[in-house]
Amino acid sequence: MTTIEKGEQYVMNTYKRFPVAFERGEGMYLYDESGKAYLDFCGGIAVNSLGAGDRGLVGVVAAQSWRLIHTSNLYWTKPMADLAETLVTRSSFDKAFFCNSGAEAVEAAMKLARKYGADHGRFKIVAMENSFHGRTFGAITATGQKKYQKGLSPLLPGIVHVPFGDFEALESAADDETCAILLEPVQGEGGIIPAEREYLASVRRLCDDRGIALIFDEVQCGVGRLGYLFAHEYFGVAPDMCALAKGIAGGVPMGALLARAKFAAAFAPGDHASTFGGNPLAAAAANYVVSRVLAEGFLENVRETGAYLASSLEKLSRRNPAVLAVRGAGLMRGAVMSVPTGPLVGKCLERGLLTLGAGADVVRFVPPLIAGKPDVDKAMELFENALG
Repeated sequence: MTTIEKGEQYVMNTYKRFPVAFERGEGMYLYDESGKAYLDFCGGIAVNSLGAGDRGLVGVVAAQSWRLIHTSNLYWTKPMADLAETLVTRSSFDKAFFCNSGAEAVEAAMKLARKYGADHGRFKIVAMENSFHGRTFGAITATGQKKYQKGLSPLLPGIVHVPFGDFEALESAADDETCAILLEPVQGEGGIIPAEREYLASVRRLCDDRGIALIFDEVQCGVGRLGYLFAHEYFGVAPDMCALAKGIAGGVPMGALLARAKFAAAFAPGDHASTFGGNPLAAAAANYVVSRVLAEGFLENVRETGAYLASSLEKLSRRNPAVLAVRGAGLMRGAVMSVPTGPLVGKCLERGLLTLGAGADVVRFVPPLIAGKPDVDKAMELFENALG
């Protein structure tokens, strides 16, 4: 029985998987069980920040495995404390909470906002249409796409949605019962749609004026993806809380919530927890990834390669009418297509290029942050070939 046959027989059918089984990886390439190479412009859905097989990351994980994999959050460990120090001192936040995924980080933010708002009679959370925040019940309720909520009603109360980018609608919805506004600076699953800087600045002012917590979901667009450690640095607007995950530990499961002191203080011992959150293994991996992202020249390369990817896609759009538009920032780019993305992504796979969809009409490019211009050139060659 092959790996694919075994998986189809024994694994729950929650993903529409492609007919390929990967065995190993090196840098920008993954290799299937037959040895075929695939240029990775999917990056594990923006997770594999340093590509595959990074020797430094592998060494750190191996060394930490020998020392200590897990204790409990009843005790302190140096990797967790070091990671918290780095994230806090490099940001406008004061405290960190660690978990295992983006959905958990968003859940933590929503709980913290409601705990803070409880003293003021506030409970409502305003989220955005077309958003995606995760698969747990709180996160899926906050997600502004009905297709992900099918069959799950009744959803959690006290969460409403407004059109992304419509400040007047947001201002109207943010009443005296509102404790938080939750949004992605760049909508990922919704189609790689960046917010306007002035819109985010207006949302920031609204939250300040009305005492509302501003939460940014940077799960996909954070940790270097836009060419800055945090996505909100790209936009020049700092939230009160920031949810991180995906690329923060280079493939080791890790999530984090960062918060300003006055909001963080709403959590007391017993209010929230995560058994594996910030354990020594995951924290050691995250410390290494963050140190690489912050190393001299790394983020500059992300910005340069991201701009080159955007210009390459725009050139392709002028040659091929199937590419209608290009949007995004850094190494998070989307090509808006006039053809269905599912079959197109499959054709890319056949030719040795890993991409993925973002909504019905967008092909998403979120390669490892180590990508360079030659990788972009090769990806564009394969993508154009798939377009026919």
